Amino acid sequence: MPPLTTSSISSPEVHTQGRGVTYGALAYVLWGLFPAYWPLLVPAQPVEVLAHRIVWSFTTLAIAVAILRRWRPFLDLSGKGWLIVTAAAVLITVNWGTYIYAVNSQHVVESALGYFITPLVTVALGMIFLKERLRLPQIVAIGVVVVAVIVLTVDYGRLPVISLVLAGSFGIYGLLKKKVPLDAISSLTAESAVIAPIAVVYLLVLGSANTFTTEGTGHTLLILSTGIVTAVPLVLFGAGAQRVPLITMGMLQYLAPVLQFAWGVFVVKEPMPPSRWIGFALVWLALAIFTVDAVRNRRKQLLAPVE
Repeated sequence: MPPLTTSSISSPEVHTQGRGVTYGALAYVLWGLFPAYWPLLVPAQPVEVLAHRIVWSFTTLAIAVAILRRWRPFLDLSGKGWLIVTAAAVLITVNWGTYIYAVNSQHVVESALGYFITPLVTVALGMIFLKERLRLPQIVAIGVVVVAVIVLTVDYGRLPVISLVLAGSFGIYGLLKKKVPLDAISSLTAESAVIAPIAVVYLLVLGSANTFTTEGTGHTLLILSTGIVTAVPLVLFGAGAQRVPLITMGMLQYLAPVLQFAWGVFVVKEPMPPSRWIGFALVWLALAIFTVDAVRNRRKQLLAPVE
């Protein structure tokens, strides 16, 4: 049996993975541009923005499901499947709310840190929940990130809570997406359906404090746009995650925090003292170690003979 090379991989598989990479890259670029979008919704407070985001995301996706006539997967979903969907819905809601708060409170750089360390959090989660064995470079990379978090904790005078919540919630969310027996659109629709009733109740309780109709037509249209702005990258992410290995999605994820970090430093002009640069340099060193190891390991897998 000849060794397996890149050229010997079946054409449909290469095409599928190529599409997956494209979907994933587009998702992360769009997420990387989010710091320019959420401040436009001020004076709406973060929790109100989150509630609207959930409601209008569900509305957008429900319309898409109705047009595509994809109701059957929801009826076939088992009780265990709905539990996974519910857990994913809670995690993505925590992630959304934390990120909206971070961006609108001038913590863009700290939020970028969260997404920089998410790939390494994913590896750690694989070790904890999937009993995966870590290679030495992965252990070193995680160790360097721990040191970086300590350095940044000293710099901030507190734990980088925003970063850790974003990394943890999205890392586990990505893990669960592998287990959801639904296509990308159906999965996200189900997640939105689970949490949308709570968001609707919150907006009703908010009453006159709801800025949806009190800040002009432009503001109302921006609030409505949260559905499309939210749904598009998440559908792309879900489609990508189902077509390529999780490690590939982890590497693509660097696109979003690079764009977010650049926005925070060069556009919003958030402070970056030398100690904070040292912390980020350690994170980037860890990512370099992780990436080189991932590429080498992937190459070994492709060149390994098929038994």
